[in-house]
Amino acid sequence: MALQVYEFQVEMTCEGCSNAVTNVLTKKEGVDNVQIDLANKKVLVTSSLSSDEVSNIIKKTGKACQLLGIKK
Repeated sequence: MALQVYEFQVEMTCEGCSNAVTNVLTKKEGVDNVQIDLANKKVLVTSSLSSDEVSNIIKKTGKACQLLGIKK
């Protein structure tokens, strides 16, 4: 599957939160890149996985997350 860039709203309050999200995503095969915007609580994930799969990975950190859209 081609790479997609997904934008998620993730409940992150500190750098520890953003590090947890980054770590769990970068360990997953199929995730190419992770960009965290802590101030706006947004995460951009470049991945060949589906948005549901990426969402479920983020939720493993215990953080609420919502797909905002797919970047072109």
